[in-house]
Amino acid sequence: MCMYDEDDWLMISGIQHFVFCRRQWALIHIEDQWVENILTYEGQEKHKRADDPKFREKRKDVIVERALRVHSPTLGVTGVCDVVEFYKSSTGVGLSKYPGLYVPLVVEYKRGREKKNLSDVLQLALETMCLEEMLGTTITTGDLYYFATNKRISIPIDEELRNTAKKTVQEMHNYWEKKYTPIVKTGKWCNRCSLKDICLPVLEHRQNVRIYMEERLGKE
Repeated sequence: MCMYDEDDWLMISGIQHFVFCRRQWALIHIEDQWVENILTYEGQEKHKRADDPKFREKRKDVIVERALRVHSPTLGVTGVCDVVEFYKSSTGVGLSKYPGLYVPLVVEYKRGREKKNLSDVLQLALETMCLEEMLGTTITTGDLYYFATNKRISIPIDEELRNTAKKTVQEMHNYWEKKYTPIVKTGKWCNRCSLKDICLPVLEHRQNVRIYMEERLGKE
């Protein structure tokens, strides 16, 4: 079984960028390019309450943990679960300070509405798979909560979704290992990209923004 060094662990949240646009992911995670826009700002604001690591709540037979950090050496990823709910059950995992066994459920919070692509579902799956590996258990479902619709959706973490998540992460690792930034592929999605002023059409046949900028600066 392949085990990734911690230095090569990728951010789980990066799968949002990767599914949206491979080039955007590479610009952010390989080339360290980032620009804040209203969408990213609103998303961070919505997550503030969910991502309070000091907040722990117990409601009858449910324990709620926020901002729970997870990782998987076998997948080579790490991240933070917005919320993990532990439901008391006759089966499950033991928790320190709490008697009995609990079944965990990852809840991921999203700013907008349900997406047509799989980015939210894949992020949820990876967080769940990390938690499984850390706790030595099997988790069959996870939940997505959308602020725009005030809707919470249960997602089956089935074998097909797991395989898709693994294949996507492997592709991310391939790019990471090669330090490869894909060329520009323009489309209507570009208008919603926070990096549209960095990811320029002039770079369509180039791979690396940093090389381009160094060439331009060297000529001036």
